[in-house]
Amino acid sequence: MNLKEKANALKTYIPALFIAMKRKDTPIVAKIFAGLTVGYALSPIDVVPDFIPVLGYLDDLIILPLLATLAIKFIPNEIMEICKAEAAGMWKDGKPKKWYYAVPIVILWIMIVAIVVWKIVV
Repeated sequence: MNLKEKANALKTYIPALFIAMKRKDTPIVAKIFAGLTVGYALSPIDVVPDFIPVLGYLDDLIILPLLATLAIKFIPNEIMEICKAEAAGMWKDGKPKKWYYAVPIVILWIMIVAIVVWKIVV
């Protein structure tokens, strides 16, 4: 599997992990790893910023697939297959159809920025 195929697979797995995270029959450890994976994928802040040559993209090539793999290993196969089927129509033309899934992450980062600005000002 080449790099482009792996990137396309991640487009399926990230929404599937989000759906699995919401299911009651998903183990708690899997929910934790799925939450970390989805949060990292939607977060505008990386461990290593993308503008740093080579290293900036290495974290996306290593950390995100590693988190996704860990989460998938903890999710039972039958649950993951159901979630992948539900997530299949979620991305259209490279964009999420259900964009509102990113709203909690955006709100979280707005709150973090507001707290930092408030601490600096006050």
